[in-house]
Amino acid sequence: MNAPFLDDISASLPLIERFRAVRMQTMALCTPLETEDYVVSSMVDVSPTKWHLAHTTWFFETFIVKPYLHSYQSLDSRYAFLFNSYYEQVGARHCRSLRGLATRPTVAEVFSYRMYVDEAVEILCEMIGDDLQHPAWRRLEMGLHHEQQHQELLLTDIKHVLWTNPLRPAYRNDTVSSREPPFQRQRWEHIDEGLYTIGGAEEEFTFDNERPAHKTYLQAAKLAQSLVTNAEYEAFIADGGYRISGLWLSDGWRMVQSQQWQAPLYWEQQEGQWREFTLRGEMPVVPSMPVCHISYYEADAFARWAGYRLPTEAEWEVLAARHDAQHHAIQHINFHPSAAWRNTDTQQLFGHVWQWTRSPYIAYPGFYPSCDVLGEYNGKFMCDQWVLRGSSCLTPPNHTRTTYRNFFPSDARWQFTGLRLAADG
Repeated sequence: MNAPFLDDISASLPLIERFRAVRMQTMALCTPLETEDYVVSSMVDVSPTKWHLAHTTWFFETFIVKPYLHSYQSLDSRYAFLFNSYYEQVGARHCRSLRGLATRPTVAEVFSYRMYVDEAVEILCEMIGDDLQHPAWRRLEMGLHHEQQHQELLLTDIKHVLWTNPLRPAYRNDTVSSREPPFQRQRWEHIDEGLYTIGGAEEEFTFDNERPAHKTYLQAAKLAQSLVTNAEYEAFIADGGYRISGLWLSDGWRMVQSQQWQAPLYWEQQEGQWREFTLRGEMPVVPSMPVCHISYYEADAFARWAGYRLPTEAEWEVLAARHDAQHHAIQHINFHPSAAWRNTDTQQLFGHVWQWTRSPYIAYPGFYPSCDVLGEYNGKFMCDQWVLRGSSCLTPPNHTRTTYRNFFPSDARWQFTGLRLAADG
């Protein structure tokens, strides 16, 4: 069965219609799966599909329905322990590494749980109407963006689950024709030295870690107009990139040795040719496509090998602000990044791969997490992680924005992560 596209759900829709559309999109993404696929966790970072469906429902129930719909009664009070992710203030929770061992509730029971909570949210939406000042309104909007985050996680996680299966089943069984674009020499876009404003605006939805907008001083720099390709990364591998310790950060070199990294995640050599596992199954590595599924360590080592560096997140945002996010987001028909086709403009900022920056994930000047329980959403993770910018081919289109700050630890590879090179001006 083919998977649906990731539809662009307009923010101008009434709240209740947006809620229905986002929740239906999550369920539609599950249509290619068999029941057995819903329950597997293939590593600590990967949660079962069933858990994603239940956790996003628990989020609406816990932070929106219970506080603001006083007539609400929980379907099963034990679900709070199973489907809490990391909210210490809410209570005890099931160990993350054991999520794949919880065969109950069943998939069918999780579907029923979603329907039960959806009915309660719709009652609340009818009560709120168009009252943007109602305290539940902002939380509902946050709940929708939270669910869209999990739509992307659901797909990245199920890709890892299917890859660990010796049969290597495909999420999508259709084939999409693609043309190989002509060779393009890398071009650069320059950023002048000066004072710039970055960060999210208060009048638009942003996560708290994107705020407040603030000024930052940049030295002159240049950023590549397109992403690093598979062909470029293959050259790094062929030149001994994974065998030269001097290219790597100390912890990265230890990771290369202990995990025996030799290529990006999902790459394998067969009869002297590189192949990669995608959501459409195994396929030859296409030279012109952006390299994908590499860690911060690998991105940093490649940049050093190439004679460049990773951009800072401020440099990336200043560059991206010159271009329209929706204009540059590709259609999500492949569930895989696409090659660049023209070299007259900066491209591939959005809708292909998340792009590593050399900026540590820390608070912006003036940032303070909220005092309520949702203050745990982002602020508590501002340690030992790196910022990624842009969006991937699995990011819902209207979840994309220039100020978005994604973040992962240095060794994360299962997400759709790649890189754009930078250099001092």
